[in-house]
Amino acid sequence: MQTIKEHVHTCYWEKDLNCASTMLLYLETFFEVSLEKQTLQAAIGMHGAGGFRSQCGLVEGALMFLGIFFSQKGQTSAGISNLCYRYAEAFTKEFSSLECRDLRPTGFQKTDDPHACEALTVQAIAFTCDFIRTANS
Repeated sequence: MQTIKEHVHTCYWEKDLNCASTMLLYLETFFEVSLEKQTLQAAIGMHGAGGFRSQCGLVEGALMFLGIFFSQKGQTSAGISNLCYRYAEAFTKEFSSLECRDLRPTGFQKTDDPHACEALTVQAIAFTCDFIRTANS
């Protein structure tokens, strides 16, 4: 299995995937859960709502995965909703915001470095893996 850093670099630079898809694909492999093709198709526009800079795609991908993973573990809808709330709260505490406009203050400009969120993505995936492991124990 690739390290998180290798995975993110491959997804961004070789596959040109967005942050939500990159998050989902790592979690799929790490937690050995099969994602349906439609799940990844649904994540196509989830990089700050297609670049609008609203909720971060890293958060959206993680929230989608929480629903999938914990549904398979038999968690109730109310329990999953509570986990999503706790994740959003913890992510905000760790990274200061859920919003792409805060996490990526310059937005999506043609003059930006390619894949400007690469380091943040590595950190967010590690954070999310830890969150899920703790919630699953």
